[in-house]
Amino acid sequence: MTESGIFYDILIFLVAAVVVVPAFRRLRTSPILGYLVAGIIIGPHGLAIISDSKGAHTLAEFGVVFLLFMIGLELSVERLRLLGRYVFGLGALQVTITGCVIGGVALALGLGKEAAIVIGGGLALSSTAFVLQLLMERDEKATSYGKISFAVLLFQDLAIVPLLMMVALLGEGGGEESFIIAMGFAVLKAAGALILVVGIGRLVLRPIYRIVAEARSSELFVATTLLVVLGIGWLMSLAGISMVLGAFLSGLLLSETEYKHQVEADIRPFRGLLLGLFFITVGMSIDIAFIWQELATIALLVVSLMVGKTVITAGLCRMFGVSFGDSVRSGLLLSQGGEFGFILFLAANALGLLAGETTQILLAGVTLTMVATPLMAYLGGQFSEFLARKNKISVARVDDIEDDVHDHVLIIGFGRVGQTVAKILSAGGISYVALDLDAARVAACHAKGMPCFFGNASQIGVLKSAGAVRAKGAVITIDQPRTTDTLVWALHEFLPDLPIFVRARDLPHGRRIEAEGATQAVPETLEASLQLAAIAMTSMGVSSDEVRGLVQEIRDNDYATLGETIHK
Repeated sequence: MTESGIFYDILIFLVAAVVVVPAFRRLRTSPILGYLVAGIIIGPHGLAIISDSKGAHTLAEFGVVFLLFMIGLELSVERLRLLGRYVFGLGALQVTITGCVIGGVALALGLGKEAAIVIGGGLALSSTAFVLQLLMERDEKATSYGKISFAVLLFQDLAIVPLLMMVALLGEGGGEESFIIAMGFAVLKAAGALILVVGIGRLVLRPIYRIVAEARSSELFVATTLLVVLGIGWLMSLAGISMVLGAFLSGLLLSETEYKHQVEADIRPFRGLLLGLFFITVGMSIDIAFIWQELATIALLVVSLMVGKTVITAGLCRMFGVSFGDSVRSGLLLSQGGEFGFILFLAANALGLLAGETTQILLAGVTLTMVATPLMAYLGGQFSEFLARKNKISVARVDDIEDDVHDHVLIIGFGRVGQTVAKILSAGGISYVALDLDAARVAACHAKGMPCFFGNASQIGVLKSAGAVRAKGAVITIDQPRTTDTLVWALHEFLPDLPIFVRARDLPHGRRIEAEGATQAVPETLEASLQLAAIAMTSMGVSSDEVRGLVQEIRDNDYATLGETIHK
C-alpha cells in the first residue's frame, strides 16, 4: 500500500468514528456498537470505501495490547484478595462449564474439535465494556450483584491470555498428544517468563519511574510507559509468548506503584483510539448480506446463548451462596458475548480453525447479544423488584411507619450520598426514612438499624407507606437523571406542597427538574467547584467571611454567573 493510501485509510477511519460514534453516545449505548457500525458502513461489505484493511488490522492489534495493559493496571493484589473466591472460584467455573457446554453443542452440530474449542472459549466470555458501563451508569457497581458480576468479568479478562495461546497452538496443527505437550510447554514457558518479568520489574520499574517523574516531563513519562508496555510485550514475543501477556504483566506490575493513576491517564487515549480502530476493523469483516441469509440461524444462536449463559451463571452463583435475586441479575447481565470473542474468532479464522461462514455467524451473534445487554439489565432489575414484593421486602408492608414517624425527611436513594445526608440529618436531630431498590443494600442497612426500606418511590402506595404525607421534606440523591425526573414528577403530583431537594447532574438538569416541581436542585459539579474555589481562596489569604459571602451570592443568583461561563 502506498503512503497516500495509508493516509486515505486513516482519514476514512477517523471520519467514520467522528460521524457514527457520537450518534450512538446520544442513544446512551456503548461506543463499541458505533465503531462496529462504522466498520460495516465503510468496509468491503458496505459502501466499500476501504477494501483492503491489512494495514489497519496490524495497527488495531495494538488496541488489544493496550486493553490488556489497562486490565492489568486496574488489578491489584488487594482487589484480587477481596474478590478471590468469586474471581478464581465462580469465574473459573463459569468460563470452564459454559465453554464445555457450548463446545459440546458445537461438536454435536458437526463442527470439528478445534472449532468447537474456539467457539466454546469465545462465547463463554462476556462484554466487560458493556457491563461495566451499565453498572457505572446505574450506580450499581458497588451493589452485591455488581461486585459478583465484576469478579466474573475479571476472571474472563484473565482467561483471554491462555485462550489466545491455545488458539495459536491449535493453529500449528498436530495431534491431540502433541497439542497437550505443546500447551504444557507453553504454560511452563509463560510461568517462567512471568517469574522473570515480575522479579525484574519489581526491582527496576519503580526506580525508573521515580527518575522520570523527577524530570517533570509529561512527554518523557508517556514515552516511558509506551516503552514499558511495548518493550515487555516484544520480549514476550521473542520467547514465543503472546504480546498481550506481556502487556498484561506490565500493567499488573505498575498497578502496585504510586504512578498507577498517572500512567492510566496517559495511556487511556492510546487505548481508546486503537481499540476503536480494532472494533472498526471487526465491523469491516461483517457481511450484512450473508447475515441476512442466515438470520434464522443467528437468531437461534443469540437466544440460545443468552438463555444458556443466564441459567449456568445464575446456577453457579447460587452454589456460591449468592441470593436468588442477585444470581439471576448476574446471569442476565453476563449473558452476552464479549469483545474478546471477536479477537478469538478472527484469530481462529486467520489460522484456518474457523470457516468464513461460521466466523460471520459468530461475529453477528455476539454483536446482537451486546445490543440486547441493556434489555437484559432492565429485566434483571424488574425481576429483583418482583422478587422483593413476593418476599414482602417492600416498604409497603411496613405498617408501623404509618404511626411512628412524623416530621421526618424522606431520602430516596441510599447510596453514598444518601447515607451521608442521613448522617448529617441524624446529627442535627432530624429523623428520616430511606427508600432504595438495592435489596442487598437495604438488608445490610436494616441489619445496622437504619430506617431503610425497599421500594419504588415513584409508586403512590410506597410513598404512603413511607409516611410521605407527614414528611417535612424529601431528598432525592439518585445519580440517574431520567429516574430523578420521574421521581420529582411523581412526588410533586402526589404532594404538591412537599419541599423536594434534588441532586442534579449539572446546571441545565437542575433547572429542568426545578421547573418540574423540585424546590431546589443542587448541581453536584457546580457545588464541588464552589467548594474547591472556596478552599483555594481561603488558603491564599482571603477571609472566610468574604469567601462565604461570595459563594452564597452565587447560589442566591441561581449560579447565573457560572452558567454564563459554562455555556460559552
